[in-house]
Amino acid sequence: MRLDSRLVSLDVIRGLAVLMILVANVSAFAHPDLAYYWPPALPGGANDGDALVWLVQFVTVDGKFRGLFTILFGASMLLFLDKFENEARGVLMQGRRLFWLLLFGLAHFFLLFRGDILFSYAVAGAVALLFVRMSGDRLLALGLIWAAIGGIRSSLDYLTPALIEAGSEPAVAGAIAYYRDYWAEQLLEAQLQQALIGNGSYWHILSYHWQSGGGLLSSYVIYCFFETIPLVLMGMGLFRLGVFSAPDDGEPWSRLAIAGVAASLLLNLAMGLYVMRAGFPPYQTQLVFFGLTGVTNLPFLLGAPVLLSQWAWTARDGWLAQRLASAGRMAFTNYICTSLVMVLVFQGWAGELFGQLHRVEMLVAVGLGWALMITCSRMWLARFRQGPLEWLWRCLSYRRLFPNRQKRV
Repeated sequence: MRLDSRLVSLDVIRGLAVLMILVANVSAFAHPDLAYYWPPALPGGANDGDALVWLVQFVTVDGKFRGLFTILFGASMLLFLDKFENEARGVLMQGRRLFWLLLFGLAHFFLLFRGDILFSYAVAGAVALLFVRMSGDRLLALGLIWAAIGGIRSSLDYLTPALIEAGSEPAVAGAIAYYRDYWAEQLLEAQLQQALIGNGSYWHILSYHWQSGGGLLSSYVIYCFFETIPLVLMGMGLFRLGVFSAPDDGEPWSRLAIAGVAASLLLNLAMGLYVMRAGFPPYQTQLVFFGLTGVTNLPFLLGAPVLLSQWAWTARDGWLAQRLASAGRMAFTNYICTSLVMVLVFQGWAGELFGQLHRVEMLVAVGLGWALMITCSRMWLARFRQGPLEWLWRCLSYRRLFPNRQKRV
């Protein structure tokens, strides 16, 4: 099957991103929240394999493919708006799409996965609509500066406890006690999650999500302004600048893109090695994982779309690009269905593996998810125009039923 769509690069990159997001999220499905970024929360503490997988994932995956997925969401927003000659009509329809995406995200959050990103995309997309008339270079510059400020702001939240933990900043006894007690509360919450999700019924887990979800969703809204909104604006800017279109001969950004990606990976490698060799001190690990990477990932997020788009257009007729494009065309369905599969694999009422596996072992579940996404996407799109959730989202947004079955030739 030849991939002839105008912006095939979006589907190919989106497919890669949704696959790699599972690598980042699998620990959140398989363990208490703490294990997502802190390997010692794994059963019996982190072994050498856990530390190595964490390092590789931190350098190459964490924050990067979620960020890339967010950039693609911004690009797709403008691609959708370009379908309408009447701008007001396009904005209205985009608003409807975002409203339904918000509801899908809330359902996903409460019913399946507290790490949902769809809710954040709906909020960020609504804000981004205010900027749709800006030029590509201004959108990109605004998003980049905003994201850098957001990364610095997030880093400041973790800087003081990290410096105290490292012994680099004098602290009064009250501050030391405060941060020690706060971390003890996080450890206690992890034990609660282990007992509940590892042994409780689905209804007990649902009740926990409902009771604790309000505060977490509020934090997601705040986080939107530090990361999600600026990355959506960057995606809109890259789209307007033609980054995702078929490349011209002598693409001028290639060398800068390679340099940016390499610099980002090297900076993350240095930070990852530091906290790994220090034994993953809690606050220093949070500083690099949630704070500093908000800045150090930006060169990657600028360069990777350029390089991946060029590759996607070059390899669009190849086996790998076609499979990735199929997964990307069904990214919404794949994202939600992967959560369902991981819930069935890990939660105590189902697969009973919650809190049991180390990071190397969790890669088996990742492989299962990848195989299902690639195989099922290919099979479904051979018969239907859109994935089931993509089709439902479209019907709800336009308030009409669209035919979805492929016409027989």
